[in-house]
Amino acid sequence: MALLTVLPGCGIPEYMSDLLEEEEPAQVPTPLQELEPSIAIQELWTDDVGEGTDALFLKLAPAAAEGTVYVADREGTVSAIGIESGDALWERDTDLPISGGPGLGEGLVLVGTSDGEVLALSQADGSPVWTAAVSSEVLAPPRIEHGVAVVRTVDGKVFGIDATAGTRVWVYDKQVPVLTLRGTSAPVLSEDLAIVGFDSGVLVALEVKTGKPAWEVSVAQPHGRSDLERMVDIDAEPILYDDHLYVATFQGRVAALDLQNGEAVWDKTLSSYAGLGVDEDNLYVTDDRSHIWSLDRSTGSANWEQEQLAGRALTAPARSGDYVVVGDVEGYLHWLSREDGKLAARVRLDDERIMAAPLVVDDVVIAYSSGGTLGTYRVAP
Repeated sequence: MALLTVLPGCGIPEYMSDLLEEEEPAQVPTPLQELEPSIAIQELWTDDVGEGTDALFLKLAPAAAEGTVYVADREGTVSAIGIESGDALWERDTDLPISGGPGLGEGLVLVGTSDGEVLALSQADGSPVWTAAVSSEVLAPPRIEHGVAVVRTVDGKVFGIDATAGTRVWVYDKQVPVLTLRGTSAPVLSEDLAIVGFDSGVLVALEVKTGKPAWEVSVAQPHGRSDLERMVDIDAEPILYDDHLYVATFQGRVAALDLQNGEAVWDKTLSSYAGLGVDEDNLYVTDDRSHIWSLDRSTGSANWEQEQLAGRALTAPARSGDYVVVGDVEGYLHWLSREDGKLAARVRLDDERIMAAPLVVDDVVIAYSSGGTLGTYRVAP
């Protein structure tokens, strides 16, 4: 279960109190069964590249461009590393409590902090470019399009920041429910639009240059009497594929939406905060029980459901060739057949949790653990 955030002065049931601690509550993962692998996994390299998330519930995900992977840790270190070689290209110690990122674009590496700051570094050498103040903690990677960095903060605001000067261009505000999961989805940028999910289950498309809403749709409606029952957070990053947006909510739905107007193409009752993966045929979903689903991308009908990793706090799935890859609470990476969901192989990156979805670049799977270990793998020929 993910951590929760509650507004001051609002009570919650006693059995939920451990979920409000700053550090992640203990989990009892389903024991792994003996596996006869059907494929061999080749480790390219692994390296300790920082302090990771310092045991906090943070999805500090790797980002990649032009053969380089960029990672950040909680203590403020941002690193650039060659994907094939594992060689460090540069490292920058910012001394900031990084809580979101990195995001890449227009020659910049962007990170957000718990103190409500956004820092832009040069993608080439890590030198500081600008720092901008926002209203609260940043838990998701900033995105850049058309010279504007789009930043989502935990208090329901979205900021447009000039990517050259670091000055504020616009701000959009949405009310935050009393009780929410700890986390926010990253903005998804498409041409002139920034699509942003909120804790109320609402998805909004904003004009990147002005912040004006182009359309708004409620993906899931809150139901129930208690604040807990009414949680419908969009914490899984929406995915854009062709002209469709794929989005998931906690205690709500998974849906395919038309990018132009937000109208639903199909929807399915399914709860997820971990996230989604997609390919030309299928949508892959990790639900809130750590079951992995394959859905037909065009209709939403289920192809298969994999239950053997239930309770292991899985990441969002990532497509890699003929397989789908997820990370888990004990630092394992699991390869599943995309055809039928059968477990094909597993390796252990670290004994610390993998919170961010694996990143796939060509045929290389890149994973980053909460303990600060970065690793790269591919299916052996």
